[in-house]
Amino acid sequence: MVNRRSLPAVPLAVAAVLSLSACGGGGEKSAEDDRIAGADGGGSTSAAPGPSASPEVKRPAIKLPKDMKNVFEGGGTGDPVVEAVLRDSEGRINSLDEAIHTRSLERPAFGFYNTGDAARGAAVWVQGFYDDKITWTGTVRYYDRKVTVEGRKKDKATLSYCADESKAFNKELKSGKVSDAVDGSGDSLVFYHTRLVKNDKGVWQTTDVYSKRGTSPCQ
Repeated sequence: MVNRRSLPAVPLAVAAVLSLSACGGGGEKSAEDDRIAGADGGGSTSAAPGPSASPEVKRPAIKLPKDMKNVFEGGGTGDPVVEAVLRDSEGRINSLDEAIHTRSLERPAFGFYNTGDAARGAAVWVQGFYDDKITWTGTVRYYDRKVTVEGRKKDKATLSYCADESKAFNKELKSGKVSDAVDGSGDSLVFYHTRLVKNDKGVWQTTDVYSKRGTSPCQ
């Protein structure tokens, strides 16, 4: 087993053609997947706010335990749009870990930052932790974050980044036993490519996620 619960690999050629799915989860929908609480709670993604839009919506508070830490490198670009994309992407990542920690997909942040295929795929991934009766402990480092803003209104973006999970480990809920470190350092690296849309409340919601573990862009 890798340090944290494995993410299924998706070939790049397939990802370029098909709709991307969150955290490497499958693209198939189920009735249960469609009932994710608050998956569109951050507002509609149909239009970005104009110059006269109301003040920025308050982001949900996210609380993680002391032994579950995410470190985000980069930022400070000076571009407010890029900074907003990075900030809300960080919120999305933290919202998934909050769902793992609290054993609940109904936390406000989950539906605030995730929508569409990203929400469905993330729910499947998080549910795997519930089914395996595990959480995770340690530190995950996110680095080499690259944002490309798209659209005439600058209301769409792609974000790629790497995650180093070499210091993060599965932990059994009942026994507290922590998994061993992996032998190959490459298996601890995960490459992500995500798509985001700015909704009518000014929130950059993640709509699609592609991920691949042990991939060369992160070596």
